[in-house]
Amino acid sequence: MFQNFFKRVSAAPTNPTQAAATKEFDIADLYRGPVAVQSASDAAAIPLDEKLRQAYFWIVNHAIISPFYDIEYNEKPPQSYEFGDRRNRLILPSGQSYCSFVLMPLLTFSVRAKCLLVGGPGRGKTTSAVLMGILAGYPIREVHRAIQKGQPQMTIADLLGSPLPADLVKAQSIDQIGIAWRKWLGMRVKIIDEYNRIPTRTQSALLTLMSDNYAELYDQTLECPDAAWYLTANDDAGGGTYQVIEALRDRIDVVVKALHFNSRFLGDLLERIESRMRPEEVVPAEILFTEEEGDRLQKEIRKIPIPKPVMRRFEFFVSQFEYCESAAEQFEYKTKDTVKLAAIEWHQVAANETGKDKLKDVGAQTKNGISVRAVMTTLNFVKALAYFRGSHEVALEDLRQILPFVLHDKLVADPDCPFFESGDNSVFRSDKVAWIRKMFDMSCAEFDRLDMDTQDQVARLNEQFQKGLDGVDEREVRKRLIEIERILKSWSDSRKFYGHMYDDVLKLKYLHQRYTNYLRWLTWKE
Repeated sequence: MFQNFFKRVSAAPTNPTQAAATKEFDIADLYRGPVAVQSASDAAAIPLDEKLRQAYFWIVNHAIISPFYDIEYNEKPPQSYEFGDRRNRLILPSGQSYCSFVLMPLLTFSVRAKCLLVGGPGRGKTTSAVLMGILAGYPIREVHRAIQKGQPQMTIADLLGSPLPADLVKAQSIDQIGIAWRKWLGMRVKIIDEYNRIPTRTQSALLTLMSDNYAELYDQTLECPDAAWYLTANDDAGGGTYQVIEALRDRIDVVVKALHFNSRFLGDLLERIESRMRPEEVVPAEILFTEEEGDRLQKEIRKIPIPKPVMRRFEFFVSQFEYCESAAEQFEYKTKDTVKLAAIEWHQVAANETGKDKLKDVGAQTKNGISVRAVMTTLNFVKALAYFRGSHEVALEDLRQILPFVLHDKLVADPDCPFFESGDNSVFRSDKVAWIRKMFDMSCAEFDRLDMDTQDQVARLNEQFQKGLDGVDEREVRKRLIEIERILKSWSDSRKFYGHMYDDVLKLKYLHQRYTNYLRWLTWKE
């Protein structure tokens, strides 16, 4: 009876409010003929986004006891209630919402990214990762054997493989030594348990594997397949045996917290003990993904469009963080990265940043900016989230929900910023998920205040430039140069200068230089 209960898969459609996506025109359809008959198996197959949702709901309802719906969507204004002296607010979402501890690993699986699961012992981190391996079609025994368990004595040979003893004796050169590579290197789901207990030297080998998809030992290399990575840590604040090297941390795409166990679900634990049933041993075959389906899943996710208004707000948000007025003399080097590379104490530099309102400027809240890798990861995951929800395109709320998990370890807060001392903002020092969402909301509010949807002069000039320079005469070029200089002059007359303006000024300098070079070519041609 319990086994049948665990094998129950949610009936499709799991999200009936979303309309089915329209089929994309393919020129090959013209050659298939009007009498092409769909096979019974093709007709019965459900779309991959629906299969992904069925996998999510099976894990939430039967496998992982995590009754937390912290990725909230609303189709109408939600109800909310306040509790305690501090009026702690509980929101009842009016739309289909999700548990981040299950959804983010599943999205990681769908785009083959790298996910760090953080939380105390016994909260289901490894179980969640194991379930992803089973979804990829691997037997549970094989998944368990492939888990790399971090420990202080772990060597590169433990991680990657070892040379064949006979070759060590007979080989005349290093490249003649054969390597017995570890089997887990060829899997499409890779699990590293307690990665912050791995010695630094072994971490370097792991870094190469994670970043470049190949293993190297004794001058021999093994190309590894693209895979979804799951790493676990009990404490992400340096509580492991070894400090995790910065480059390795930077390769992690999303960070997800395993929340506490709700005592109201003790009955579910008792049922599992009495039935001797482990959910990972009875994953339904209907929600398993073949390698071909995994490849197709990625292709379908990449096709999800991001509307220009959503992209523009994301650009505006990203532009807030890098500018640091007192970091350098030359304009291009006025960045927080310049300060970091110079190994200067941040508080010394922050004290000189007096030209901005630090309560309203989100850039003043961090010690660093957002890397290109983090931007690309966000775009990848936000498409995956929209696809999972059955949407035709990415919505602004999708971006708002994804950002905290991508930027969790990427943005470093400045705890001495006046923002954290204002009102009830001190809670954002510990709640990084809410803090990042708060910064995004502040950025969007500033975007609306500046009316950037209609008053974006830089976007207009860039669209003009993107049309190309073919056929643009000397008079038009000079006109555009004058307009760029006029905009820069108007901003120069203003007393306040913020991060988003820094990126715009550099963009205008870029356009000015391109037009200047083109004008020089035009005058030479004449």
